[in-house]
Parts: sequence; structure tokens; C-alpha cells
Amino acid sequence: MVKAIFLDIDGTLVSFQTHEIPESAVRAIATARGRGSKVFIATGRPRILINNLGALQERGLIDGYVTMNGGYCFVGDEVIYKSAIPAGEAHTLLSYCTERSVPCVVVGEHDICVCHADQRVRSIFYDYLHAAPIPEVAPDEALRGREVFQMTPFIVETQEAELRPHLPHCEIGRWHPAFADITALGNTKQRGIDQVCRRFGIAVDETLAIGDGGNDIPMLRHAGIGVAMGNANPTVQAAADYVTDTVDNDGLAKALQHFDLA
Repeated sequence: MVKAIFLDIDGTLVSFQTHEIPESAVRAIATARGRGSKVFIATGRPRILINNLGALQERGLIDGYVTMNGGYCFVGDEVIYKSAIPAGEAHTLLSYCTERSVPCVVVGEHDICVCHADQRVRSIFYDYLHAAPIPEVAPDEALRGREVFQMTPFIVETQEAELRPHLPHCEIGRWHPAFADITALGNTKQRGIDQVCRRFGIAVDETLAIGDGGNDIPMLRHAGIGVAMGNANPTVQAAADYVTDTVDNDGLAKALQHFDLA
């Protein structure tokens, strides 16, 4: 029996076209939960930027959250896991971005800011992802007096390769070609699944995970059943046990129905 379902947000639950959760997905999740499966969000977004799950939250259909790619997990008001980026490597990354005027989003436990914001931040975060506006700060303010759980520099893959040797205690995940998510070493959605399973006494082989981005690969490989969306790229699909339809063609509902959960 699948006792826990882990769902990515952008491109899995929420359409990039409509910025909403398809009604078919809401119904399928409600059915699966009614049949005894718990439902968890597993996202790269920090809690402060989760603004598009009202259709599920209003019906009480979410049992917990894996956020910041596994770096910060919570159930209700209970934080079950958190792990910050080492301060030295946070400074190294922000210095790299500052020297190149590269936008970088910095996420603390309860706040968020961005340095060197430009049109990329506006077009991708605000227009494409419909995230709320992020306060802009100077680099010397971004890391002052706070633990940092995730940093999102707008770097391409060649810059990512250049940075990797300087961030030995960090994970670098990518689900969009324009930016990467940086968390502390070991913090992936796989880690998030483990933390949630430990909290609820669920075996990993009793889990199902659904995603579409590169940062979903660890959880798709780790879960008892890994499902890739039809809109996922071939690398993500290759990491899954099953490939469903696209988010806009009821892919999530079809996946849950395929495994007799809805």
C-alpha cells in the first residue's frame, strides 16, 4: 500500500500555463487521501513563496511539507528537519554573484531577499512562476544575522561547474535552465522523504513521488514508486518508474489512477 504521496509543485501540481492546480488533480488527491494515503508537498520553493496551493490547503489535503529541496521540512507548526548552508560557503557564493552582478535569492528560516535583481528575476520568478515580489537588499545585508537555508543564483550550467569546487559542503540542484538552488550538502528531496517517513513511521517503499524537474530526480529514484510528468525532460523521465501525461492534460490524476490510488 502507498501510505505517503510526495508531490512537486511547479510543473507537477501547478500548471506553468494557468498557474493553477487542475481540478482533476484536486479530486484525485482528495480521493487518495480519503483512501488512507498521506499527502506531502516536496518543492524547491521556500515556505514564504508557496502561494499557489490554496485549492489543497483550504480542504486540508496536505499533511506536511518538504521545502527548499529537503533543507527545511515541517508538519503544521512542527519543524521536523532543517539544515543551513555553511556560512563560509554562503559568503563565497554571494561574492561570486556580486563580482558578476548575478542575481541571487537568499532564504532564511522566516524571510527572503534578493541581491542584484534584474529582468531575469522579474520575468522568471514573478511573471513565469507567479511568486510574490522579493525584497531587494545590498549584498552586505543579505547574510547578516541569519542562517541561510537556500540560495538561488541565476547561473547557467557552465558557471555552476565553475562554482562547484568552491562549495564542497553544498548541494546544487537545477529545475530551470536560468538558475540553480543551493542547499547544504545532503539536502535533497530524498532527504526530505526520509525525514517525513521517520516522523510518521512510514517505510520508504510505501511511498510514491511525482515530479518533473532535475531537482526531483533524487526523490523519484528513492521513493517506492517514482513518477515523472509527461512535461519532464528525458533525463527526469529516465529516473522514474512510470511516466504519466503532462500537467495540463491531467497527468497527476492519471498517475494516481494508474496506481489505483484515486
